[in-house]
Amino acid sequence: MCGITGAKNRETVKALNQHLSHRGSSCETVEIENFAIGHYLHSVVGELSQPIEDKGLLSANCEIYNWKELNEKYGWETENDAETLLKLLDEKGVEGLEEVDGIYAFAYLKDGEIIIARDVLGVNPVWYSDEEFVFASERQALEKEGLECRELHPRRILRYDIEEDEVSFQQREFFEIDVKEAIEIDQAAEEIKEKFLGAVKKRVPEGDVGLLFSGGVDSTLIAAALQELDKGFTAYTAGIQHGNVNAPRDMDWAQEIAEEMDIELEAYEASLEEVEEVLPEIVDWISSTSVVKNGVALPFHFALQKNQDNEQVVFSGLGSEQLYAGYHRQQGYLNKECLSGLRGIFERDLYRDNVISFRNGRELRLPFLDHDLIEHALTIPEEYKVKDDYRKYVLRKAAEKLGVPEKVAWRGKTAAQYGSNFDKAIDRLSRDKGFDHKQEYLNSLRESENRGFSGSQKISDLQRKPNNRVVALTSGGKDSNAALYRIQRRNNKISCLLTLRSENKDSYMFDSKKSRGHLDEQSEKLGIPLLVQETEGEKEVELEDLRKGLEKAREEYNVEGVVAGALASTYQRDRVDKLADRVGLKVFTPLWQEDQARYMKWLIREGFKVEITSVAARGLTEEWEGEVLDEENIEELLDLADEYRFNAAGEGGEYETRVVGFPVSLKG
Repeated sequence: MCGITGAKNRETVKALNQHLSHRGSSCETVEIENFAIGHYLHSVVGELSQPIEDKGLLSANCEIYNWKELNEKYGWETENDAETLLKLLDEKGVEGLEEVDGIYAFAYLKDGEIIIARDVLGVNPVWYSDEEFVFASERQALEKEGLECRELHPRRILRYDIEEDEVSFQQREFFEIDVKEAIEIDQAAEEIKEKFLGAVKKRVPEGDVGLLFSGGVDSTLIAAALQELDKGFTAYTAGIQHGNVNAPRDMDWAQEIAEEMDIELEAYEASLEEVEEVLPEIVDWISSTSVVKNGVALPFHFALQKNQDNEQVVFSGLGSEQLYAGYHRQQGYLNKECLSGLRGIFERDLYRDNVISFRNGRELRLPFLDHDLIEHALTIPEEYKVKDDYRKYVLRKAAEKLGVPEKVAWRGKTAAQYGSNFDKAIDRLSRDKGFDHKQEYLNSLRESENRGFSGSQKISDLQRKPNNRVVALTSGGKDSNAALYRIQRRNNKISCLLTLRSENKDSYMFDSKKSRGHLDEQSEKLGIPLLVQETEGEKEVELEDLRKGLEKAREEYNVEGVVAGALASTYQRDRVDKLADRVGLKVFTPLWQEDQARYMKWLIREGFKVEITSVAARGLTEEWEGEVLDEENIEELLDLADEYRFNAAGEGGEYETRVVGFPVSLKG
């Protein structure tokens, strides 16, 4: 896979190419129709230089697994998958992408129009700027040229008219749930085994192969599949032990399982000094200060950095949690949870992993994100995914069928940042540098001017690059305000607020009870502009009004994502997911599946002043109306919720709130 760039100015393309030199060994730039397109080549299939030209011009970062089958179908003779992709676009346009089995991000120029598209999951990245039309594979390349940019949403195809200097979009469809209730669990597990073997097989190159290995069920399943296919490989793992911290569990376990399965394993134990040195670089590479993203990136980076031999391709187990409900936050309607996870995986995981792999000279292969496997996973009954207190139950049965040791197949999950101890390393560095929280320390590493300042300085006093520019949906109540507070603390810019004023008091999606004056007052206190979208509150029709509001926020404030205060309502969260896809926005739900009692106490502890405005649950009398929650009455509220079995956070409409006071750090 490779790096792609483009701009009207050839010098801009050359500058962008310099920031992407780690994505390939050779670079070419072609100027045609008053537009320059660049390409860095990192080839696994053939050595055909790009951009390549036939009827149109193509610069692609792709891995097309069925390119030979497509050649046979249409009688083409091409040297590699990129040339086949060009033929497909020349002959069929973007409709031909429906025939592609693979991952890609490309720019295709023909007849004065540039088409930019990605695979619908977003495995391969591309970013662009609206300031002047420019694109590149990585965000950091555009940022270093002083451009405000956004990630092309994978369910959107971008079309740019060079002469008119206009951008338009074409929507793409995504996966759907289609449960087969009649299937037996053993049959489902057998089908997973066969489909997973096929997913691994199509991703195995002729050359050497590596595997990111923790000894968990996902990476061990890949190891077992490679052994079944008689493909040799080297497994890699990394961890850290410092001070009085225990040895990293994942490293010890990986070594035990590798020995038992006769797997060649290379383990690297990093030092705290190495982590301190590389963290600013990783924050820059992935353009994010997320504690989770950086915590996961560290073991990934160290496992590969110290073991750069000949492997160009490295396998990873990313994606199984999304397919088979591996996360504890996935509750209730599990297949809807899985589908939501797949919708957001490009923002949460894929960009980080793509960038880190290329920074270490590797190309990532993700068999769990095979389209056939995804479609099959969305047919599996929910009770097969979580059963007998085991998450990913049916996958564990499939793993046993493929020869994964029983103690691995049924072992509980430990997140990579915890099992490797790198989360503790970030925490130690944060405290050593005088920060109260890991997030504050990581935020300090994304300063525009002053990288790595001390904890005694106020973060707000410095100019910092945000991770994302977002619009926050708000009703004026506790949940929407708590969500934007958390997102802001995670180094995201709340560019504007958006509320829908509904005339329907029984609106399915929106609270019509908050006064416009109160929301204006909140907007002024927060120092964040407020957009108001009118709606009649009719079911489903009001969603179109929300789409209009999101489009307005995108156009007026160039937002990249939307923040919603959903706690447990799958109905609301799913509809925001789908609308965001249509508008081209990422979705952030930082309160999702939060323990409600703990959440309510957190609100008070953080400094929110929450007034109960109305009650509608047995056990809550009218005396609660007008009460501002504090450390004393919150305990009484929680006791009542426990006694009368209503949602402690009022998620089911048991009571309504408005925020009358904010934490100091949230005020504008």
